[in-house]
Amino acid sequence: MDCGLKDMGKIQKFEDILAWQKARELTREVYAHSKTGAFAKDFGLRDQIQRASVSVMGNVAEGYDRGGDKEFIQFLSVSKGSCGEVKSHLYVALDQQYINPTQFNQLYNSTDEVGRLLAGFMAYLKQSDLRGRKFK
Repeated sequence: MDCGLKDMGKIQKFEDILAWQKARELTREVYAHSKTGAFAKDFGLRDQIQRASVSVMGNVAEGYDRGGDKEFIQFLSVSKGSCGEVKSHLYVALDQQYINPTQFNQLYNSTDEVGRLLAGFMAYLKQSDLRGRKFK
């Protein structure tokens, strides 16, 4: 499974992690779609989907900066769960016609890609000998 890692030595900060980079793009997209039209006026859904997308990228960063592999995997798992939350909220946005089917598919596919990257990264960390910076 591809997790966006070609050489773990290249990851010096969380911004180097492909899953975080893609989560950042997803967050930009979610904000762009949710700040216009009727979507912008549905404060509950707008806030929930924005928070969930921010959680995806935020948990990658927080887990990485904690410096331990087991903590990092846990935070990646929370991040992956937030991807599921974004997907669910996308269905509400589609059903309320805040986004059209093309926009839904694009956002859903972006969210799915981030989830796959996170799953691959977790699998990699679980089988690797890396133990995190705080254990060196």
